[in-house]
Amino acid sequence: MSFCLAMLIAMGIDAAIGWPDAVYRRIGHPVTWAGGLIATLEGRLNRGEGRRAKGVLTALIVIGLAGGLAWGVVALLPGGWFGTVLTGVLAWPLVALRSMHQHVAAVAAPLGRGDLAGARHAVSMIVGRDPAQLDSAGVARAAVESLAENTSDGIVAPLFWGVVAGLPGIAAYKAINTLDSMIGHRNARYEQFGWASAKIDDVVNLIPARLTGVVFALVSPRPGKALKTMARDARHHRSPNAGWPESAMAGALGIRLSGPRVYGDRVANEPWVNEGAPDPSARDVTRGLALYVRAMGVLAVMIAAGGVWGW
Repeated sequence: MSFCLAMLIAMGIDAAIGWPDAVYRRIGHPVTWAGGLIATLEGRLNRGEGRRAKGVLTALIVIGLAGGLAWGVVALLPGGWFGTVLTGVLAWPLVALRSMHQHVAAVAAPLGRGDLAGARHAVSMIVGRDPAQLDSAGVARAAVESLAENTSDGIVAPLFWGVVAGLPGIAAYKAINTLDSMIGHRNARYEQFGWASAKIDDVVNLIPARLTGVVFALVSPRPGKALKTMARDARHHRSPNAGWPESAMAGALGIRLSGPRVYGDRVANEPWVNEGAPDPSARDVTRGLALYVRAMGVLAVMIAAGGVWGW
C-alpha cells in the first residue's frame, strides 16, 4: 500500500510541476548523475580485451549503486504516512509525465502550423533518426512512436518497479534504462560493452511494455482494434518491447507507424506497424497526446486500486 501511495505522490508532483529548469540548472537530475557515472566507466573500461565482461561489471556497478543508495535512504526515513510521502517526493524525479507531454506537444504545435523546420528541430530532441530526412508525415510518425515507447520506458516501467520494490526498485530501473540508452546500442563501439545493459533492459521492460499497450487500448475509442493490432504486429517490431505500446497506439489512432527510417548514413528497413493505414498527421500527434493523458489517468487508478487491494 505504501509503495502504491508513494508512486501516486510522485506522479502527482511531476504532473503538476515536472522537473523545474531552475532545479536542473542548480543540481542537475538523477538521470544526468547516473549518466556521468556511466560515461566515466565507459571511457575507462570500453577498450582492449574482455569488453563484454567489462560491460557486465559496469552495469552491475551502476545498478547496484543506484539501488543500494535508494535502499540506504529508505532505511533512514521515518515510518508511517510521513515516510511514504517522503518516498514519493524522492521518487518524483524518476517519472516523466509532464516532460513527455511537453516534448511531444512541442512537435505538434509547429507541425500543425505547417512549420516543418520547427517541427523537425523539436522532434530531433526526442528521437535518434536524422530529422532532415523527414517529411511532415515522418515527423508526425517519429513523434507518435516516441510518445508510445517512452510512455512505457519513462513512466509505466519506473512506476511498475516502484510499486513492486519501492524507491530501490524505481531507482534501479532508471539506472538500467539510462545504461541502455547510453551504451545499449548495436554498433562497433557498444556491441560488446553494452550487451549486458541492453539485455537487462529488455527483461525489466517485458511486463511494463505490454501493460502500456493494454492501457492505451483501454482508453482508445476503438479498444478492439488497438488490441488486435498489438497482438498481430508487436512481435514484428525491431524491439522485443517497444512494439507493444507502438502497435497499440497505431491501432488506437488508425495510423501506420515504424517502417523504413534513416539513422545517419544507414537506412533501416523496418516493417510497418498497422500496415495499410494512413500516415499520421499533426492532428494525430495531438490525438496521441489526448490518448496519453487518458492513459495516465487510468494508470493512476490502477495503482490506487493496487494499493487498496494490498491494504
